[in-house]
Amino acid sequence: MNKQEIYNYLQSRHIWHKVTEHKAVYNMSEALNVELLYPDAEAKNLFLRDDKKQCYYLVTVKGDKKVDLKALRHQNRTRPLSFASQEELNAVLGLYAGAVSPFGLLNDTACRVRLLIDEAFLEEPALIGVHPNENTATVWLKTRDLIKIIEEHGNCVQAIKMQDVWKNI
Repeated sequence: MNKQEIYNYLQSRHIWHKVTEHKAVYNMSEALNVELLYPDAEAKNLFLRDDKKQCYYLVTVKGDKKVDLKALRHQNRTRPLSFASQEELNAVLGLYAGAVSPFGLLNDTACRVRLLIDEAFLEEPALIGVHPNENTATVWLKTRDLIKIIEEHGNCVQAIKMQDVWKNI
C-alpha cells in the first residue's frame, strides 16, 4: 500500500486520523525540523531480524527513545538481533529506508513480521504518529486502532514495557 491507499483504507474503515504532510524526513534528527500536531506521539520504527534471517520484527518506540538490542533480545527470548538490510526491508515490507512504518505490515503478505510496540503509546492520549509508507507525511491515529489494523491483517503485535529495553537518548 502506498500513501494514498493508506489514507483511503483509513477513510473506508471510518478510523479517526489526522495527517501532517511535510518534506521528506529520513531520521529523527530531521523530524525535529518539522512542525507536528502531536510531537509526544511521534514514533520511531526499527526493522530488525534475527541472526538466521528467519524472524523479523518492527520495533515502534517513542521518537526520543533509543533501543538496546541486547535487552530487547533477552526480554523477548529471541536469537541475536540486528538491523535488516535495505533489500530485506523492500522485499518483506515494500518500503525504503526512512519510510519504515507499522503500515508497512499491510504489505507483508506472509505475515512474517512481529510488531513490538512501546506500551507508552497506550497511555493517554493513546495516540501514535507514523508514516503512511512514505516519509513525506505523518498519520496520527489512536494506538489501539493501529494495533487492531495490524492484528486483523494477520501480523502478531506485542506491547512491551520500556524499562528494561529502552533508554532515553
